[in-house]
Amino acid sequence: MALLQKSLEKYFKHSEFRPGQEDIINSIMHGNDTLAVMPTGGGKSLCYQLPAILMQGTAIVISPLIALMKDQVDALQNKGVHAELINSSIPFPEITSRLDAAVNGYYKLLYIAPERFESRSFLQKLAHIDISFVAVDEAHCISEWGHDFRPSYQNISTALETVGRPAVIALTATATPEVRKDIMKSLNMKNPNSFMKGFDRPNLIYRVENPKDKNKRIAELINKNKSGSTIVYCGSRKRVENTSDFIKAQKIKVDAYHGGMKPIFRKAVQERFITGQSPVICATNAFGMGIDKSDVRRVIHTDLTLTLEAYYQEAGRAGRDG
Repeated sequence: MALLQKSLEKYFKHSEFRPGQEDIINSIMHGNDTLAVMPTGGGKSLCYQLPAILMQGTAIVISPLIALMKDQVDALQNKGVHAELINSSIPFPEITSRLDAAVNGYYKLLYIAPERFESRSFLQKLAHIDISFVAVDEAHCISEWGHDFRPSYQNISTALETVGRPAVIALTATATPEVRKDIMKSLNMKNPNSFMKGFDRPNLIYRVENPKDKNKRIAELINKNKSGSTIVYCGSRKRVENTSDFIKAQKIKVDAYHGGMKPIFRKAVQERFITGQSPVICATNAFGMGIDKSDVRRVIHTDLTLTLEAYYQEAGRAGRDG
């Protein structure tokens, strides 16, 4: 217990754990398969980062987004933790070099995209890494009932069997009973410890409005309180363009983000939003998974989301600093 507390203060500068974190960490450190459902902003990443630092070997973190991986790896490296990532944006010689370093035990955490498991050469290298455990982030992506289904997640279980089936922790912010069951089955989890840490975020206020002019009302809400950042979610690319054009015309600094933009532009927009250069972003649901920006003060939806889970996840990007 003292070691956990000391490490929490040393690496993460927190004096105490958030509700549920310590139980989840202990479950992983005892080598148990673990399912953790925690609210967005509840500190999921610390639940695998801290045990990874303390345990022998390398934790393999499976993450669906390149931007999310980069943010987390940069933050860990700034803390003096040996962490690295492998994804499609990395040149092949560099991937080989990073995998060799992992085989030699250099990293405490190695972040990978689920698509890596489709590579035979990657699996061969993986078999020679001393794996402490495997963390499956945004685990709802493995379930066809989840709102961000990614077929590549289905390969994880088979791949893990080929490397000796290390302990697995699956983490998500939103999972219905159906999705939870599907996650455990798809990952072939053995008697997992399940932790459900509630969905209440007492610092958030949810409100529904029916204005005559949505764009005008959005501009009013942004101007009403200019502290922090704002995410405006739109149901289509066209709506993103129209809404951001209107906001811009009100002399408010804003960026647009959707799947129709080239990756290089999306990356630049995301960077500007994260660093605070653009305080407002208008986006489709292509934006935001894993974005850990602490000062989002408003999340505005111009259209209904496809599911209540998707709404909860997007709204939960607000107020991560409490």
